[in-house]
Amino acid sequence: MALTAPLDVVVVMDPIHTIKTTKDSTFAMLLEAARRGHRLHYVRPGGLAVRDGQAYAVVASLTVRDVPGDHFSLGDWQEHVFGHGQVVLMRTDPPVDAAYLHDTQTLSLARRQGALVVNDPQGLRDFNEKLAAQLFPQCCPPTLVSRDATALKGFVANQGEAVLKPLDGMGGRSIFRTHAGDPNLNVILETLTDGGRHLAMAQRFIPEITEGDKRILLIDGVPATHALARIPQGDEFRGNLAAGGRGEGRPLTARDRWIAEQVGPLMRERGMLFVGIDVIGDWLTEVNVTSPTCIRELDAQFGLNIAGQLFDCIERRVAHG
Repeated sequence: MALTAPLDVVVVMDPIHTIKTTKDSTFAMLLEAARRGHRLHYVRPGGLAVRDGQAYAVVASLTVRDVPGDHFSLGDWQEHVFGHGQVVLMRTDPPVDAAYLHDTQTLSLARRQGALVVNDPQGLRDFNEKLAAQLFPQCCPPTLVSRDATALKGFVANQGEAVLKPLDGMGGRSIFRTHAGDPNLNVILETLTDGGRHLAMAQRFIPEITEGDKRILLIDGVPATHALARIPQGDEFRGNLAAGGRGEGRPLTARDRWIAEQVGPLMRERGMLFVGIDVIGDWLTEVNVTSPTCIRELDAQFGLNIAGQLFDCIERRVAHG
């Protein structure tokens, strides 16, 4: 069953004037939606609200164009009540703090009113991007999540070399590479756990990081044909593009496809239509559900249209109710 009318596509994102259009996956989605004739609406930052049990947003009509420095225009601000025939792209970056969680609760009301929310707001609340990988332990390196500095220190000693990170970071922030006997280990653990108040994750260090931290995009549970390997540069061990990593596209390996097959069905079942999984060597390290990126880089390198695949899926879902 094909769509017979344009959709109202409502985007909740970080301030649109700040984005880098050549790298921004949300912008790729907006360009594709516009190409298909859908109506775009930009939610004013902080503009989600509820009145008498009805979720709405303060929005402006949005026009996008692939012109750096002149990539958007906005109409007048007005209230927009969510309902059927609407798609909400929830694309703000972490942290997943109280304000973010409250926005997802508002979007759960929007979903109840008939809007399709991408990704599903309940899943956004349930799937912490570090912990979600632990739903698939067969895919992951040895991992410990704890507030206990002694336990974490013992894990590092057993593994010899490990990576320590908070559960709520993004872009490689606050990730530490450490080793048994590291004189800085105690203060690293004090910092990450805030003296035992916060959970921290320890994972065995994967030497194949030198070959890249691969981002594999899942569209309704199915992987794109290529991954973007984010390769550390200089004396940096982190591959994140935000930490200076270089992006290099690669076809998926057999192991990449196997990991995607483990993760994909649950993501599809839970309404997580656009997910980025991170794979270093043979190991799954993260399942990114809030605002995964790399569409534009992969499209440019391989002539893909990943946002087109996503909107094919969105339109099918809307058509089938």
